[in-house]
Amino acid sequence: MTVNRAVSIFAGFMIMLSLALAHLAGQIDLSRLSWLWFTAFVGVNLFQMGFTGFCPAARIFKALGLKDATGASSCCS
Repeated sequence: MTVNRAVSIFAGFMIMLSLALAHLAGQIDLSRLSWLWFTAFVGVNLFQMGFTGFCPAARIFKALGLKDATGASSCCS
């Protein structure tokens, strides 16, 4: 596992944890449709990208013609 993947797993987990804790504390209501589900989607994608290496956003950016940084590891090579 690389540092980049570990950071993605950690960031995704922290996003999902913060949403779960806010829901359990009664600060937000995840049982209703809201923009917070978009935040949950981002957290889940970060988390799964850390394990699988598949990053939908990177695929889209590559299709639009953006290049990887030189010497940087790619999440979807």
